[in-house]
Amino acid sequence: MFCFCAIQRLYSLIPLLLCCIAESAFYRIVLLGKSDDRKTRLGNSIIGNQEAHFQKYSPGNHCVVSYGDWKGKSVTVVKAPNIFSLPEEMVKHEMKSCVTLCPPGPNVLLLLVKPSTFTEKKRQKLKFILSLFGHNALKHSMVVMTREVIESDSLNKLLQECEGRQYNMFENEQRLLMKKVGNIVRHNKETFLTFTEDTKPSLNLVLCGRRGAVKTSAAKAILGQTELHSVSTSSECVKHQGEVCGRWVSLVELPALYGKPQEAVMEESFRCISLCDPEGVHAFILVLPVGPLTDEDKGELETIQNTFSSPVNDFTMILFTVVSDPTAPAVGNFLRENKKIQELCQSCGGRSVVLNIKDKQQIPELLDDVERVMLSMGRPHCYTTETYAFAQTHKGPQQEKNITTQQAEPKDLKPKTTVTRKYSISWKYNPMS
Repeated sequence: MFCFCAIQRLYSLIPLLLCCIAESAFYRIVLLGKSDDRKTRLGNSIIGNQEAHFQKYSPGNHCVVSYGDWKGKSVTVVKAPNIFSLPEEMVKHEMKSCVTLCPPGPNVLLLLVKPSTFTEKKRQKLKFILSLFGHNALKHSMVVMTREVIESDSLNKLLQECEGRQYNMFENEQRLLMKKVGNIVRHNKETFLTFTEDTKPSLNLVLCGRRGAVKTSAAKAILGQTELHSVSTSSECVKHQGEVCGRWVSLVELPALYGKPQEAVMEESFRCISLCDPEGVHAFILVLPVGPLTDEDKGELETIQNTFSSPVNDFTMILFTVVSDPTAPAVGNFLRENKKIQELCQSCGGRSVVLNIKDKQQIPELLDDVERVMLSMGRPHCYTTETYAFAQTHKGPQQEKNITTQQAEPKDLKPKTTVTRKYSISWKYNPMS
């Protein structure tokens, strides 16, 4: 019993002992990237002879630390797990561990990138992760190429953000690498980074609306990305992600549902909720240009409300888009005086925003509005797959009532009425597809 307690006590002291060892480290380096093998090779190269350390003690989805020296100066290297595969909360936890393992904080971030697979989505995720180290994180960062350089817009943007600092890992020049690391430390006057919890909560948004490019234009404005693929010609949901104003934002463009077969409506509606797992949807945003409502606009909202049932009303807001001053009297007067638009807004609880899609200054306010809607509700703050399933199971009695009513109506008086049919769909959605 005594031995067990003593061993347990020793294990509890390990983090403290590691911190003491690393306290005087001159170089405090964090390795960020996808490939564990390449991070291990780079880390072992930096710390010198302890070539088996990282491989032997790597715990998978957690940070691991090792120590060495370079020209008489101590070196601490922290290898982070695959940051692109972890959920947001785990990413925050591991980035906090990075700081704890190399006190008082890292002074160099090495970003391992495979040029051929470095997409805009990965760049945005990386920017969000770097934001956890504060607004100066990019000044302490250098891009490490793990393969031959292939030109891409995403890679060029990252290099520009890192002020051109890069190292080609396949050259295997430790002297050159450490010279560049030393330059970063000296350029920043030996300052270091800390973990910040000032990042705002992530948001999962679903953009709804008529066919056309208006939803994609809104998505581009919100994410600040000009290279998004439009869903206007697609029959499937499209998910976009990016770091916006210090928070991680996921946007799912839902294709127009109005006029589609019931089975297709159910399939895409379920898919859009699944793309926001596990947190769920924080807001459904009906995107409309400022102008007269069309039958498709009204039909789209009705289809959404019927498909997702009454709970969706608590999460829905309308985004009116313009390409001019949203506060112009003509815009306000039109929205206030148009009876159909007012009725539409009331059906969404009066929640509406006018956005100039060319004005980036409005985006923080829009996201804050969405967050206020979340905080104002006393019920769960997300529309989840569980919410969706519950809504579908409680549709049965109402659907049977609709069928009975519609079958009783004379067909010659209602030539365009379609009978609502009961259906059963076995969902086999694969989130990786």
